[in-house]
Amino acid sequence: MSKVNLAITGCMGRMGQQLIKSSKDDKNIKLTTLTENRLVKKKKISGINVSLNDEKSFKNVDLIIDFTIPKCTFEVLKIASKLKKRVVIGTTGFTQKEESLIKKFSKKIPILKAGNMSLGVNLLMYLTEITSKSLNDNYLSKIFEIHHKHKKDYPSGTALMLGKGIANGKGKNLYNLIGKKFLNKKSFPYGKKINFNSIRKGEIIGEHEVKFSSGKEIITLNHEAFDRALYSDGALTAGKWLMNKKQKKLLNFIWILQHLFKK
Repeated sequence: MSKVNLAITGCMGRMGQQLIKSSKDDKNIKLTTLTENRLVKKKKISGINVSLNDEKSFKNVDLIIDFTIPKCTFEVLKIASKLKKRVVIGTTGFTQKEESLIKKFSKKIPILKAGNMSLGVNLLMYLTEITSKSLNDNYLSKIFEIHHKHKKDYPSGTALMLGKGIANGKGKNLYNLIGKKFLNKKSFPYGKKINFNSIRKGEIIGEHEVKFSSGKEIITLNHEAFDRALYSDGALTAGKWLMNKKQKKLLNFIWILQHLFKK
């Protein structure tokens, strides 16, 4: 495999910085472009000029990895679709309307999007879907997540991914099953729909828990992350996998899991 010329957007952010570190250790990746959606004081990182999101910045790259905010993601997608560049999206916090817009962009270029790039979390989503499908309607479900105090969106993209796993298992649309969204509650109830509770404190990287209760028993599925490199390594794996895909469609990490299981 020839080296992939990589662009990292949001390079000053937490995930941007982690992606820079991980890309240096990947022999199949050549980090060529670092961007932000605004001018920054620090003009160079790892010897690379920090530039704005524009056609000139992305002209000579093969792949763009985006961990930013929705507004910035669409800025990047507009340029990428024009230049026919592949994009991995790790940004979260999109509305239902914005999710539909991303699907439209994926008809022009290959896009892989995941609320979480960890292999373990995507396996958890897969198991959540299987569990949901296996249980009858007597089981109610809820999702609990904890992240660092700097994270703005809630529920997290990962929590919504897990909610989608529950919905897929029932053959329903997630947005029709979303119940109450709690923030920083010590406890929260089950409901007829999926209730979410988000905790924001300290520097916690990420903890997620899915519970199914019949009133007679509780089934718990959970995942805890200790190192942010989980997400950057996963994003790079996703990007290299996407380079071999010609389909102009919206892909997710489950496709990669299925590929790994076949090996």
